[in-house]
Amino acid sequence: MNKGITWTDVLDRPLRDLRISVTDRCNFRCRYCMPAEVFGPDYSFLPREELLTFEEILRLVRLFAAGGVEKVRITGGEPLLRRNLPRRLVEMVKGVEGIKDVALTTNASLLAGQAKLLKEAGLDRVNVSLDALDPQVFARMNGHRSDLSRVLTGIEAAEAAGLRVKVNMVVQKGVNEDQILPMARYFREKGPILRLIEFMDVGNSNNWDLKQVVPKWEMLEMIREEMPLEKMKPNYYGEVADRYRYRGSDREIGVIASVTDTFCSSCTRARLSADGRLFTCLFATEGTDLRGPLRGGAGDEELLNRIRAVWSRRRDRYSDERHTWTQDLPRKKKVEMSFIGG
Repeated sequence: MNKGITWTDVLDRPLRDLRISVTDRCNFRCRYCMPAEVFGPDYSFLPREELLTFEEILRLVRLFAAGGVEKVRITGGEPLLRRNLPRRLVEMVKGVEGIKDVALTTNASLLAGQAKLLKEAGLDRVNVSLDALDPQVFARMNGHRSDLSRVLTGIEAAEAAGLRVKVNMVVQKGVNEDQILPMARYFREKGPILRLIEFMDVGNSNNWDLKQVVPKWEMLEMIREEMPLEKMKPNYYGEVADRYRYRGSDREIGVIASVTDTFCSSCTRARLSADGRLFTCLFATEGTDLRGPLRGGAGDEELLNRIRAVWSRRRDRYSDERHTWTQDLPRKKKVEMSFIGG
């Protein structure tokens, strides 16, 4: 395999990031991702044999690294439901040549018991999904599946273990926008970076409506009235969050505005589903099967060429195109976020 070559797509966007879903299961039922009326007791999740094994994931990570991937994020579903994740997968991925950063996205309900192991295995960062500090609002948003204290304890354990922590808050109008200021105050004091995320039309199950989107400017105005902000430069090409510093401090907050201020032009992310399909956009309708060739005996060069061909044809810019559709969004069936991670 050729090392050090960065693949680019039709719009000249480099491949830098790989997000890997290790399971489609989750112990929460968040309204914007896995609503309980859709993902109920009878919902058919993937059987274990259809999930990529850790060894298969490792092989694919090595191939993606050959194409320029430097950062890997492990997602789900809830990735900490997957057995032996720290000692096996995290440790193996961290050891791949060319991979500089390994992160995990989690709801943190199981994080307290695994934070130290994750750090020892080589994990660099954790992104925690948390949408409210009010226990009742939090419970309503996650389908009454967890106590708020478990998540906050998980965040504290991750910090104590030496992991860098960011907190992601999906904001929905009429649901939890009154939690923006309490969340900003709390995490400004505690230290983890809070990132406010506009409610997105991901998948087919969350009943997305543009009227439920709290736009970036509105969220920022809410915070600025109490805590003045200063704009910061991006940390790197393709960073999705607009960064702001609380004036007079070194603490920061970010906003991810996929709806009102899109960032498709600098998207560097590929996504690998739990059953081994490659997706080139969070809003994609179809993926490319890698598990079949992988288990069918394909060599590294064959797999490498398959991945490179997919990326080289990539022209996804869904969020940019959304701006031209007004209220009449195309009703195409999109992959669920719980299947490929956020």
